[in-house]
Amino acid sequence: MKLETSLSKKLGLKYPFVAAPMFLISNKEMMLAAAEAGILGCMPSLNARTSEKFREDLAWVRGKTDKPIGINLTIGLTPKERLEADFAACVEFGVPVILTSYGNPTDYVKRAHDAKALVFHDVITLAHGKKAVGAGVDAIIAVSAGAGGHAGRISPFVLIPWLKEELRVPIISAGCISDGRQVVASLSLGAELCYLGTRFIASAECGAADAYKQMVVTAGPEDIVYTDAVSGIHANFLKSTVPENFSPDRTPEGAKRWKDIWSAGQGVGLIHAVKPMGAIVEDLAREAHDTWKALT
Repeated sequence: MKLETSLSKKLGLKYPFVAAPMFLISNKEMMLAAAEAGILGCMPSLNARTSEKFREDLAWVRGKTDKPIGINLTIGLTPKERLEADFAACVEFGVPVILTSYGNPTDYVKRAHDAKALVFHDVITLAHGKKAVGAGVDAIIAVSAGAGGHAGRISPFVLIPWLKEELRVPIISAGCISDGRQVVASLSLGAELCYLGTRFIASAECGAADAYKQMVVTAGPEDIVYTDAVSGIHANFLKSTVPENFSPDRTPEGAKRWKDIWSAGQGVGLIHAVKPMGAIVEDLAREAHDTWKALT
């Protein structure tokens, strides 16, 4: 089994993996480590406090590698001036992949294509997928049940092949991918890339607190709660970090939304140690090859 797809080859990746952009905890160090490991490393532009700091982060990464990276632009959650500055920085530093979410990507798709960049958009429903395809995106990130953060309700066993059949664009599998067995399963369902977030929380480079990383290592899928209490939109969190009586309109004293309430997916059950990102990537590749070999 050669661990590659049409999209991973187009991007020049060693392996068809994406280190998903995670709010607050993805950082420039993760992007660099992922890129050097041969996968697509990503972060939300808003993880840098200002557009100036974001530009500095891109300059830092580009000073150390010319390998592919991706930036998440949260369209509907970012002030227009900041969004424009962040997009301009992506163009300036030759970011080859823009990941859009929380809004209509049409304008940014056209401008990204003018800059020779690809646009991936995350969806949890077919209706949203159709709108994204209509906007001209290059691939759909299928966020399935069990994914960390804002996640859908549909099993990846259905969501990936269903969206691939209905939308006729490359599909990226997101949700509950923690080892090589799930990589092989995702690729067999028709995914072009595997999108991993929770797995990389337990990495040396991740900006998460050490206690957060350790909780990801020790938690099981039953320790994950799918709730709309934090943001008003259903998402998956480590249950023990969500205070009682928490709601989008009421934050209990001492609890800071997102900073102290930790997101993770059901894939925590298959994560057993904190390791450097490069080692995690090689583990995933080895496990995938072993899984494929056992099937043939």
